[in-house]
Amino acid sequence: MRPVTPNRKRLLAAIIVPIELVLAALAWRDLARRSDDQVRGRKNVWRVLVSINPGNSVFYWLFGRR
Repeated sequence: MRPVTPNRKRLLAAIIVPIELVLAALAWRDLARRSDDQVRGRKNVWRVLVSINPGNSVFYWLFGRR
C-alpha cells in the first residue's frame, strides 16, 4: 500500500469537498420541495444534520426520503 502524501490528500479533498457541497445543496432543495409526509423524520432535523456535516446528505438520500 502506498503512503498518503500531502499532495494526494489535497487532490482527494479537491475532489470530495465539491461533491459533498453539491449533494448538500441538492438535499436542501429537495427538503424545500417535499411535503412533510414524504420525509422520514422532521425536515428541520435533516436540515441541521446536513448543515453540520455536508457528508450527512448521503444519509438523507439513503434514509430520509420516502
